[in-house]
Amino acid sequence: MNQSDPLKKARRKRRWKFTTLFIILIALYIWAFSGIEFRGIQETAWPVTKNIIHGFISPDLSFIYSPDGEDLIRGLLETLAIAVVGIMLSIIFAIPIGLWAAKNLSSTSLISQSGKGILSFFRTMPDIILALLFIKVVGPGAYAGMLALGIGAIGMLGKLYAEEVEAMDEGPVESIAAVGGNKLQQLAFGVIPQVLPGFISATLYRFEINMRSAATLGLIGAGGIGTPLIFAIQGRSWDRVGIIIIGIVIVVLIVDLISSALRKRIV
Repeated sequence: MNQSDPLKKARRKRRWKFTTLFIILIALYIWAFSGIEFRGIQETAWPVTKNIIHGFISPDLSFIYSPDGEDLIRGLLETLAIAVVGIMLSIIFAIPIGLWAAKNLSSTSLISQSGKGILSFFRTMPDIILALLFIKVVGPGAYAGMLALGIGAIGMLGKLYAEEVEAMDEGPVESIAAVGGNKLQQLAFGVIPQVLPGFISATLYRFEINMRSAATLGLIGAGGIGTPLIFAIQGRSWDRVGIIIIGIVIVVLIVDLISSALRKRIV
């Protein structure tokens, strides 16, 4: 038997798999685009675009700070506060659920799978849907935004925490157990010191996402800088829209740079 025959068969098999996958992807894209109805560009597109660009070029600098009323600085600080309090709420719930979902800390797979199921449930709920629900419960404002971000991030953070625990070295935990350490001591001295840098890195990454989300939740009345932004858009105050978006971009960039620098130092 020719030795090249198995190689030819393997190549044909790989080629067939690649062709099948390519056909499936093309069919998926065709199906997706066929469900999107394009109605053309609106007649008002160019005038609105021109006004928006003019707003960026000539922003309303008087909105940056006003001692008597609403201004950019207060809105950005409220947005930052929503992101900070939201991430703290997420940590409180995500750490215990993440430890629960870690399979190497569970005596049976059923326990870890139930924890993973809870995390999956939280990940299915978008922040904006949660914000709409909490607005109905607690009313519009920053409190609804904080709850939406806090509850919405539990699934993602808990999953990252669980993966960090599952990837740790089992040696220190086994050593503590061998000298008679109980479960709490194993967790405190064997697990936490190993996973803490990863936990902090994941938390900082999620905080960056929270900051961007907090800026948009205000568009539906969940507090933060998004509230004056939607009012400015509805009132066609493009110079105010320009200064608000510039402020959001600057603050988000600063938060991202600080968070990235901290993650590099930790990891």
